[in-house]
Amino acid sequence: MKRFKILASLLLLLAAKPCLLQAKTPPDGVVPVENFQLERYLGLWYEIARTDNRFERGLESVTAEYTLRDNGGIRVFNRGWNAEKGTWNEVDGKGYKIGDPDEGTLKVTFFWPFYAGYHVFELDHEGYQYALVSGDNHSYMWILARTPTLPQSTVDALLEKAAAAGFATNELVWVDHQTIHPSLVKKR
Repeated sequence: MKRFKILASLLLLLAAKPCLLQAKTPPDGVVPVENFQLERYLGLWYEIARTDNRFERGLESVTAEYTLRDNGGIRVFNRGWNAEKGTWNEVDGKGYKIGDPDEGTLKVTFFWPFYAGYHVFELDHEGYQYALVSGDNHSYMWILARTPTLPQSTVDALLEKAAAAGFATNELVWVDHQTIHPSLVKKR
C-alpha cells in the first residue's frame, strides 16, 4: 500500500508538471515593460524595498545577482544578512525568459518544480539602473537598483507606479545595506 501511495504521488506530480513549470500572469494593474533586454538586466542588483514575505523576513543587505547559464537559462543568486543569527542567508535559483522576447517577464524557481512569475513593470531603459518587479500577485513586489540607494525623486516615482498597480506601498520593508558581504566590497 505504501508503494502504491508513493507511485500515485509521483504520477500525480508528473501529470501536473506542465502546469507547475508555467509561470502565472502578472497581477491586475501590472503591465511588464517592453523593449526588455535580458543581457543588460544581468548582473548585481540591490534590494531597496520589498513587500514583506516569509522568504526574506528579517534580512538586510539583500542582493540578487543574475548570470547566464550554459543552457540558456539564468542563474538567480540571492543573498541577505540575518543580523539576529549573524549569518548570510543564500539561495541559488533558476530563471527563464518567457513570453514575448521583448517583454520583461521571466519565470523563476528556488524550489523546483514550482515556478513563479517575475514581472519587471518599471525599468530605467536608458541605463538599467533601477527596476520595479512584481510576483504573480500583490503580495510580492521589489524595488531594485544597481546601487544600495536611489535618489528620492526616483524612489517617489517608483512608489507612485507601485501604488497605481495596487501595491500597499505604506507597508514596504526598506532594506538597510550597512553590512556588506566580502564578495561585494569591490563592486560597491
